[in-house]
Amino acid sequence: MSWFPPPKVIETTVYARLPAERAVLRPSTWADANKPGATLGSFLEGPAFDRAGNLYVTDIPFGRVFRIAPDRRWTLIAEYDGWPNGLKIDRDGRLFIADYRHGLLELDPDGGTVTPVVTTVRSESFKGINDLAITDGGDIYFTDQGQTGMQDWSGRVYRRSRDGRLERLLDNGPSPNGLVVDPGETLLYVALTRACQVWRVPISRDGVV
Repeated sequence: MSWFPPPKVIETTVYARLPAERAVLRPSTWADANKPGATLGSFLEGPAFDRAGNLYVTDIPFGRVFRIAPDRRWTLIAEYDGWPNGLKIDRDGRLFIADYRHGLLELDPDGGTVTPVVTTVRSESFKGINDLAITDGGDIYFTDQGQTGMQDWSGRVYRRSRDGRLERLLDNGPSPNGLVVDPGETLLYVALTRACQVWRVPISRDGVV
């Protein structure tokens, strides 16, 4: 029994496919852990459009970021030793990556350079950050999912203010994954994947939720 109405079915069509020559046909540590025995070729995540209509996507197991032009032409703009997951573009056109291995990164789409933004909390490493959301004012919210789930309710959600302050908003989430801020920037919605839940989190400037 469910207290909620059935979800609406949204029909989809294929927008673009990774060209066959871009597939990486070799094992990867990420695939061994998440898709045992599989040779993936790619695992695309983090879709985000810029104002020119280009679509950016990450390729987690092989540390790649692609740009897909409006004419569906693919360009590899970065390849590095990481596991890039979520990707977002702020109002200034800057690209930020939630990298499972390295934390929050900034990507130069022209030169392909990846620069660390936040890699640790004091001296503690992240569990493995997954996705991010950016407000109009430049605050960045991101989930620190790692391998948390129903067996480990210690997934985290952070806010990095535009001035560089880092605040831990939640530390009791079973697998916090995607997240989004509402238009008024007073509520944060967090998808808890392995709990099959969405949490609505009131947010305030003092970091108390």
